[in-house]
Amino acid sequence: MADITDIKAILYTEKSLSLQENGTVVIQTSVRMTKTGLKEVLKQYFGFTPLKINSLRVMGKVKKFKGIEGKRNDFKKFYVQLPEGAKLENVEA
Repeated sequence: MADITDIKAILYTEKSLSLQENGTVVIQTSVRMTKTGLKEVLKQYFGFTPLKINSLRVMGKVKKFKGIEGKRNDFKKFYVQLPEGAKLENVEA
């Protein structure tokens, strides 16, 4: 079952800020979050049902640091269309 702790951050990039003008918020979550799980979390904790949700899975990059290879964590991004008048405050995990 999805939980509020699976939401990692609300992304504030140049693209996401332009989408926010049209009522779409970009949310970064853990890989186990699903569309229906996110819908339930938004309804339970923030009091609204999103109009539309699109998801995207981002694979972590493989990076080297001092010759040692490591991998960044995978995550999911959700593009959430908010209903008229709904706001989503910053989530800190």
